[in-house]
Amino acid sequence: MTTRTSVSPMGPSLSPDSQRGLRGSIRRRPLIWFFALAFGLSWAAWTPYILSENGVGIWDFAFPGGRAGSQLLGVLPGAYLGPVTAALVVTGVTEGGAGLRIWRSRMTRFRVSWRWYLLVLLSVPAALILASVALAGKAPVLPAVAVLAAYLPALLIQMITTGLAEEPGWREFAMPRMQNRYGALTATFIVGPLWGAWHLPLFLTEWGGGPDISWIEPLEFIATTILFSVVMTWVFNKSGESMPLVMLLHCGVNNYQSIAWSDMFPSLPESYATHVFFLAALAGAVAVLITTRGRLGQPKPLGVNGLAARA
Repeated sequence: MTTRTSVSPMGPSLSPDSQRGLRGSIRRRPLIWFFALAFGLSWAAWTPYILSENGVGIWDFAFPGGRAGSQLLGVLPGAYLGPVTAALVVTGVTEGGAGLRIWRSRMTRFRVSWRWYLLVLLSVPAALILASVALAGKAPVLPAVAVLAAYLPALLIQMITTGLAEEPGWREFAMPRMQNRYGALTATFIVGPLWGAWHLPLFLTEWGGGPDISWIEPLEFIATTILFSVVMTWVFNKSGESMPLVMLLHCGVNNYQSIAWSDMFPSLPESYATHVFFLAALAGAVAVLITTRGRLGQPKPLGVNGLAARA
């Protein structure tokens, strides 16, 4: 004879024994544990990179491969170790195999209308180009054939590196739980700055400009992550929580700025890349907030008859 497990709105009820110890603490406070692990694991793994000659120079060692190679060896391991590992651990402890299957289903939700893929692929570089034109005061230069040929392969690499390292944690794990509790807009204004703050130690390295960097640049970066998170939440909700599409949105920015931006706007200094991203994210966030009236595509709760309740 099988027994029925009582289920609360927050998940299955737990026995007193399961609420004790470390596992019990994770089950009671999954979001706090996720953010603590995401920050702690990444920051610990980044410490050698920060202390090396690629950072503050306390450790007499430089990561090989130039700037790109050093970031691959110094930044990426910590990025992989943080959000995605934290999401898997907390999901496994709190929801078991069922939760991990839901996590995997979002991560492999490729079956979205081709219009969404076209929108993301075209709108991201378009927004960044328009923002660059506004700052440069002139039209872009046509990129070289080599740049165009490298664009899509580089985007795929970005999906495997940046996208897979960050978004399975911030957007796949944190956002659904946060917006179910606080609503999409409030959740975005919590996850956005935390996502930005997670990057802060890297501003002491060549990734972010080095230890002599002005405090204004990290502040602008966090403001940008908040604004961009508004757009990402809307895409996440409206696409049926498709993580591949969300990752494509995020990686589209990184890919354009690393592959095509300097060729198309040679008159703009490298430091202007942050300003360009800020302006584009600001325009996107304002458009989404106005058109969705602040709901960011979050589905309306169902009423007693299974119909969407009136706003």
